[in-house]
Amino acid sequence: MAAAREAMRRVYGFEDFRPGQEDIIAAVLAGEDVFAVMPTGGGKSLCYQLPAIVRGGLAVVVSPLIALMRNQVSQLATMGVAAGCVNSNNPPGENRRIGRAARDGALRLLYAAPERLLQPDTAAFLKRCGVGLLAVDEAHCVSQWGHDFRPEYLQLRELRAALGGPQAIAFTATADAATRDDIEARLFDDPPRRFVMGFDRPNIRLAMAVKNGPDGQVARFVAAHEGESGIVYCRTRRRTEELAQALRKAGHDAVAYHAGLPDGARGAAQDRFLRGDGVVAVATVAFGMGIDKPDVRFVCHADMPENVESWYQEIGRAGRDGLPADTLTLYGMQDMARRRGHILEGEDEERKRVAMHRFDALVALCESHRCRRLTLLAYFGEASAPCGNCDLCIDGVETVDGTEDARKAMSAVARTGQRFATGYLIALLRGEKSGKVAAFGHDRLPTFGVGANRSAKHWRAVFRQLYAAGCLDMDIVRFGRWLLTDSGWRVLRGEETFEMRADALGRRRAGPAKKPAPAQTAGDDRVREPRRRAGPTAKPAPTLSGAADMALLAALKAKRRAISEAQGVPAYVVFADRTLIEMAGRKPRSRAEMAELHGVGEAKLARYADSFLAVVAERAP
Repeated sequence: MAAAREAMRRVYGFEDFRPGQEDIIAAVLAGEDVFAVMPTGGGKSLCYQLPAIVRGGLAVVVSPLIALMRNQVSQLATMGVAAGCVNSNNPPGENRRIGRAARDGALRLLYAAPERLLQPDTAAFLKRCGVGLLAVDEAHCVSQWGHDFRPEYLQLRELRAALGGPQAIAFTATADAATRDDIEARLFDDPPRRFVMGFDRPNIRLAMAVKNGPDGQVARFVAAHEGESGIVYCRTRRRTEELAQALRKAGHDAVAYHAGLPDGARGAAQDRFLRGDGVVAVATVAFGMGIDKPDVRFVCHADMPENVESWYQEIGRAGRDGLPADTLTLYGMQDMARRRGHILEGEDEERKRVAMHRFDALVALCESHRCRRLTLLAYFGEASAPCGNCDLCIDGVETVDGTEDARKAMSAVARTGQRFATGYLIALLRGEKSGKVAAFGHDRLPTFGVGANRSAKHWRAVFRQLYAAGCLDMDIVRFGRWLLTDSGWRVLRGEETFEMRADALGRRRAGPAKKPAPAQTAGDDRVREPRRRAGPTAKPAPTLSGAADMALLAALKAKRRAISEAQGVPAYVVFADRTLIEMAGRKPRSRAEMAELHGVGEAKLARYADSFLAVVAERAP
């Protein structure tokens, strides 16, 4: 590994590996097939880029999105690594130039989507070039259980055979146990060396909240990150445009992004986000998979995501540089009902069952009253202690005995024959003699009016928490009617009690919040590799002191922006925020001192050192 370490320092400017990287790279350099699950921001790309640089020869990287490929090629170019991306959007002659470089042995990494690689002439050409390594990025796309299944990935095993059977490695950040097994079965002839490096991102603060004036909630969250880059995810195209406009009126540099925009407008929005500082992208989930921007400081979900895996991947776009990042996820009953309806529209019963299970896991995470990471990591089969970096750990949450209200709500469900949805049942509980209630004779039920002392908002929260806890199920096909589960019947019969979050019921905290529940240890067979305990706080950022340091940082960012615009690349491709912060703090006076900074390899030193040293000399004489 000495050669790998030397190349990492020379090319990337990194002093050491991130957790898990060294073992994975050692296995790849030893010629083993590898399948690795690493958290977003954990440095997956280094695990296939570095072996290609050290060993030489041609490595083919399968990637699902052009933007993702182009970003990595741009970064490699600034580091002096010969890499190319072939795709239909390249300028005339670019694909031919890349092909000649591959044929002549001058290319180290070739990026392409599976659709292009599966073309017979492409595979035949690459076989003649001699592919030594086939790297599959976003490998969860191959699995029928994955949240982003792509049929083209199913043919990658045949592609490997067509290329002459090169060494194969695969990477993903989002794969539960079933998905991991499916990926291995579909990509590899023999079991690969598997690495599961954990799913924790301790630098990301996790927070979730019930929708209560969501536009205002989003606006306040974004305002708390004034001048920082972030992403706001919305459910619909129209919502992205409305919310982006509202944020612009509030003084934020916000752009809308969705698949319905003209290609030019969509590309311009993405480029503005990638290349700018402090730009907020308000987008549908069509945005982000190809984004490798390391300095995204926050991610907000204005609407509830589809499942835990999608949510985890989307929040993972924040804090890829390892510095602190923030998240907020808003959710509500309508979100839950809508998502369940979409799931039930499917035809494959097994896929519907799995999708419902995964969505229910997200609902449980939203409504949890214990540490978010305990719930999240348990879903992926990991044990953890309370993290100290989520809303429940930091602010605490008070739970109350909600058994009485739970029984009232479920009694209304049971006494009306499990035939009605939330609005009708709330009217019944509050004693509202609507036409329907009287027509059905339900104004004569013992349950009629037993909840008149509570607001409709309160009862909606009760139904939501009963649903989240699995006491009630919703029949979307039959107009969203509520159905009692076995757990619900036990509470209704007095066999069990029911705890609810006080804040979700609109109650003010009367005393200290309850501490998160102790961790639950997962079985040893659920995660193959041991993991370190999740740290309570994020990795500390390089510190700056005083207005002079901040002014220097602003000047360094301005220089970076000017260089990136001149070169037509994102700002972080020149230097990441972490490098500039360290530069402002340490104030290097020579190339030798500049070379000691994180992320300054030989190529970047030669290309950019003089420009940034001049800024330091001018601002910090």
